[in-house]
Amino acid sequence: MKKHVGVAVLGLGWMGQAHSRSMLRIPSLFPERSVDPHLVVCADTEESRRARAVEDFGFERSVENWEEAVSADDVDAVWVTAPNMLHIPMIEAATAAGKAVFSEKPIGGKPEQAVRAYQVAQAAGVATGVGYNYLWAPLVIHAKSLIDSGQLGDITHYRGHFLSMYGSDELGLLTWRFFMDQAGYGVTSDILSHSVSMAQFLVGPIAEVTGMKNNTITHRPIAQGAAGHYGRGAEDDPKGEVENEDFASMLCTFANGATGTFESSRTMVGPESQNSFAVYGTKGALEWNLETMNELRFYRLTDDPSSGYTTIYGGDRFPFHGAFVPGQANAIGFEDLVAERVGHGGGLVEALLRNVGVEVFRKNLAGPLVLEAGDELAEDAEAGRHDARGVAGVDAFADHVRAQRSGSHAAQRDGQPQLLVVAGAGIEADDERRRADAIAEVLDVG
Repeated sequence: MKKHVGVAVLGLGWMGQAHSRSMLRIPSLFPERSVDPHLVVCADTEESRRARAVEDFGFERSVENWEEAVSADDVDAVWVTAPNMLHIPMIEAATAAGKAVFSEKPIGGKPEQAVRAYQVAQAAGVATGVGYNYLWAPLVIHAKSLIDSGQLGDITHYRGHFLSMYGSDELGLLTWRFFMDQAGYGVTSDILSHSVSMAQFLVGPIAEVTGMKNNTITHRPIAQGAAGHYGRGAEDDPKGEVENEDFASMLCTFANGATGTFESSRTMVGPESQNSFAVYGTKGALEWNLETMNELRFYRLTDDPSSGYTTIYGGDRFPFHGAFVPGQANAIGFEDLVAERVGHGGGLVEALLRNVGVEVFRKNLAGPLVLEAGDELAEDAEAGRHDARGVAGVDAFADHVRAQRSGSHAAQRDGQPQLLVVAGAGIEADDERRRADAIAEVLDVG
């Protein structure tokens, strides 16, 4: 007898729809599952989406008020797929009600909100999940197995890109993603977070960063109603100001000594959805790109004169691929990754039901801390403070917090307190130490 899990979805935009469809697919894709997700209630402020939730997606009911969905007795798990700045109040309410929580990344719009999410989940003792679905691509999992087995040797460098054209049209609508009070940071949180997550999955924790950012389209047509991610306005529409960044780049050092470079943009013309990585080691290299997600390029160091990159095609010999299509080189797609993350063998739904704890929210902290440090360093560079350094990653950040609390980082330069950039502090050392004390309590560092 399979366990019934009642699900509430908060927001039926692109990702809310993708997750809802994926949960409907689980019974047909994963016969060995031990649980069945059941779409109980969808919350959305748009009447048309509430109607679709019931009529097209099969939810039992839909409501305008998300608090009503979160507190419902027949809900076991809450899916947070709303704009970033709504994540924290939704997570706070869900955890207070004792519900398991899955949140789309990056959990809030700024790192202190990711810390808050971890704090409330830890206090409530509920299970958590975060939406980094690209980690579940079968060939990404295979890439990790090649790295972990030593076939690339020692990793020396990582290159991560997420270059997208979704914001390249100057008439693209000014949706919530372009406002600080709704999205938080721009491309940094939206898609560079995926690149950082991938890097930490494949190579390990990031210890130190420096970064820059830029805006290329400063005004866009004002959206009306439930505007979509790819909606388009007209030349004569009233315009509003874009409040967050279109482009961000970062240099980093990993805890294992490898170096890394990252770029992310939503306005470049050419790469339509180039979420890609390259990993370089002393014995080989790997390359993968979401645009060709069913192909992995592998280079082995050899004396053979026919050396060069080999293309590995996806197929049912790799994890989870066969749930969607049999054979070799028969492609899977984006929403298959969402379904795989949610459903394999019970997957995320089963993990939430088994109350695996808050470790996923804790692990998620590393990404926002890295991104914020890089973003603040970009602001330092703009202000001429080119010698600032950023420390990121949960472990490195915790070490830095300990040092701050002991006063060892309250350095003086030319008689002035040294400006430090740690997880977005970007403030004088005395103020930063006070902030560190507060975050240290959350991270349990003495």
